[in-house]
Parts: sequence; structure tokens; C-alpha cells
Amino acid sequence: MKKINAAIVGTGFIGPAHLEALRRLPNIEVVALCEVNIDLAREKAAILGIPNAYTFEEMLQNPDIDVVHICTPNFLHYSQSKAALLAGKHVVCEKPLATKIEEAEELVALAKEKGLVNAVHFNLRYYPMVRQMKTLRESGELGDIYSIMGSYLQDWLFLQTDYNWRLEPDKSGDSRAIADIGSHLLDLTEYVTGLKITEVMADFSTVHKTRLKPLKAIETYSGKILSPSDYEEVPINTEDHATVMLRFDNGNKGSVTVSQVNAGRKNRLNIEIAGSKSNFEWCSEKPNEMWIGKRETANQQLMKDPALFSMEAARLISFPGGHNEGFPDTSKQMFKEVYAAVREGKQPSAPSFPTFEDGLRELLICERIIESHRKQAWVKI
Repeated sequence: MKKINAAIVGTGFIGPAHLEALRRLPNIEVVALCEVNIDLAREKAAILGIPNAYTFEEMLQNPDIDVVHICTPNFLHYSQSKAALLAGKHVVCEKPLATKIEEAEELVALAKEKGLVNAVHFNLRYYPMVRQMKTLRESGELGDIYSIMGSYLQDWLFLQTDYNWRLEPDKSGDSRAIADIGSHLLDLTEYVTGLKITEVMADFSTVHKTRLKPLKAIETYSGKILSPSDYEEVPINTEDHATVMLRFDNGNKGSVTVSQVNAGRKNRLNIEIAGSKSNFEWCSEKPNEMWIGKRETANQQLMKDPALFSMEAARLISFPGGHNEGFPDTSKQMFKEVYAAVREGKQPSAPSFPTFEDGLRELLICERIIESHRKQAWVKI
């Protein structure tokens, strides 16, 4: 079978995660890496074992590259995705798809016009237990949905000295916690329940009004103690914490809380869906377990096992029951579906994977949440 050649743009946390997932799939080869300048690209390519280093513009001119993975800071997603589509490349973009709704709409239209495969990396859909929750809901096991409660908690920005480009609106956009991790939770909520969010009421808080920005590249002092002279104090205008009340198209309600300043919570997404027949709860820190609550019979603890799952969910499982699968497997399973479409050469009429349209949807919800916080009022989606 002919190999599909891919290029990865950006080598922060998520770029190497894409690389690792792609290397676990047959007949896909990551042949190129791009960075902000050619020297850094060569350095990272050597470390990661990628044969070719390019600037972004040089990479687009290579006719042998079929797919481009955009893993750069948020403000570059729109321009780089657009350029890749115009160069005839299929695109897998990190979320958010863009920092402005108009830009995302343009990308959706351009991808449709070109007929190229387009995907946004909402990989949390690809935990097998998430897919199982979705299929159980579709089969009626949950019943009518009464309410939804979700949270996504982290602690990587807990200290005033914690710093990252995501704290700078010109690079990440007007929202941080909601756009960065809340988008995953909101996407998961609509995906699993089949409901659409129709209105939002949001309240943000910024715990650290100022932060101490390192004056040196983080890599140069990782693990070292800095002196006060190694920092500059900068104002912070994006949210550390947000609570959002939700109204859904079935007339019922929900709420989500996201925070990047909860000590001890490394990466904890939790969702609880209350229905007329059952209650489903799932947590990303225990991804191979799901709690099913009952009123008149015993509660259940479902463990990941392909023999016990729906066919749709079992397709996302690579190992037998009792062999845990986690975060790195979600990208592998998503890319398996995306690259099946790439092999066909066009976007499917009904894609199973999250697309640019899903990216636009989440950007729209996030923009309405920001608007709600500013107005301190309910806002329609």
C-alpha cells in the first residue's frame, strides 16, 4: 500500500504527540518538520528523527507531502491552515481552528471548495469509554437527559511564576481556560449527548492579575531556581477559572467549570450526565472506567473491554480488556480515521472524525461564552 507522507508544523507539547501517534499507524511516514526558523527546525528534526527540516513556506512547495499537521500557537492556525489548503494539502489542525469566527468560516468554506480532508484535533472523543457512552445513549440506556455537569481542572498555571504563550492574548486569543481546555469539554458534551447548546451564562475569574514572565527561554533553566531579576511582571487579562451555565435544545440545563489553577489536578476532565434511566460518569484520569448510576438496582462500574462494548466503541480499542489505553491512543485512533479519508483523497460526505465545521462550532460557543462574561447575561449561541 502506498505510503502517505505527512509534515508536522510546530514542536511544543502537541507536535511530538502527533508524531508519536502517526508512527504507530502503518503506511504513514512523517517526512518533514517545520519550525519558526530553519535552524530550530533542523535541531528538532534531528532530535525527533524526522528526515527533512523546512521553513513552513518551503514545506508547502514539496509535492510529495500529502498531509500537514498544524501544531503551532493559536494565532498561526488560520494562516497556516489556509496556506496548506491552497497548496493542495490535507490538513489536521490543533484547536482552536482560528482565533476569529470569520477566519474559521473562511477555512470551512475553502476546505469544502477544495474537497480536501480537514480535521480538528478534538482527540478526547476517541477514548473508547467516551464512544461507549455515546452509543449507550443512542441505544436508549440513558433515557431522556435531565442535566449535564462537567469540569476540566488543571494546575499547570497554579503559581504566579507559571508562564506560557497561552497567557498572551495576541498569541492565544481573548479566552484561555475556556478556549484551551473548555473547548474539549464542550465538544465532548455535545458529542456524547447529541444535544446542542443554545444559550450560555458565564463568569470568569483571573486569580493572578499579574504574572512573572521569565526573561529566558524556558528550556534553558528547566528545573533551576530563578532569581527575581530573571522575571518581569506582566498583567494578565485572560481567565484562570470559568464557570458556565448551559441551556440545551431539549429544554434542560447543565454547567461546566474549567480551571488551570486547581492544585493537584494535572489534567482532569469529568463529565456526569443524568438521564431518566441512568446516570453516566466518566473521568479522563481513570479513562478505562465508567460509572453507571441506578435508582432501583445496583450501580455498575464498566471497565474497558472490547468484548463488552458496542462495535463502534470496540473499533477504538487496540488491546484486550485489562490492558489500559490512554491519552496517546486517542490521537492514534483519530488519525486512523482521518488517514483512511486521506487514502481516498477527499473529505467523506459524513465524516466520523471532528472536522473544520466542528472547530467552527466550538469557536462560536467560546465566543458567546466570552460575550456572556462581558455582559454578565445569558447569550444565545
